Amino acid sequence: MAEGATGRRSRITPEREAELYAAVLDLLREVGYDSLTMDAVAARTRSSKATLYRQWGGKAELVVGAMRHGKPVRLDAIDTGTLRTDLHALVTREDDCVMEQNSALMRALAMAMHTNPDLRQAFREQLIEPEMAEFRGLLQRAVDRGEIRADCPALDFVVHMLAGGFAVRTLIEGQPPTQAFLHSYIDAVVLPALGVPTS
Repeated sequence: MAEGATGRRSRITPEREAELYAAVLDLLREVGYDSLTMDAVAARTRSSKATLYRQWGGKAELVVGAMRHGKPVRLDAIDTGTLRTDLHALVTREDDCVMEQNSALMRALAMAMHTNPDLRQAFREQLIEPEMAEFRGLLQRAVDRGEIRADCPALDFVVHMLAGGFAVRTLIEGQPPTQAFLHSYIDAVVLPALGVPTS
């Protein structure tokens, strides 16, 4: 790692950062959050544990940083002209294989958050709250275009609907979420709840 730290964070190249994050996600899939250690990350990435702590502060911040880095496109960058095509574009950010891997990671992290308040806090601050803000912007554009009434009661529950469809398919059907499933779910559930035509 190239080090020229100002404050807590040292400077590393984007390529090195991506390599570190990929290693963290691989370890998460292999051993889960509770068994993942900074020693294991340091060994896998050929870096010092001290450098990892200086760069990220702790395991929770490193794991959430890796999850956020893996997001392919910011939500506020999606602006296709209609809410339906925006939501469908949101689904197609990841192919089915990546979506299945991320679904498994999210289930594992959801369990870990129950017993790790530091992970829960980092997850909320670094991943959930920024994405919620981006998603509110996407919905506000639909309101501004006149696609959704500003007082539509379902507006407050769109994220819950999408997250639910993504998270519980495996539990209910024993199947991973797929683009085809989520496209159908958006058209059958989310858009009708918002009063938006599906064609």
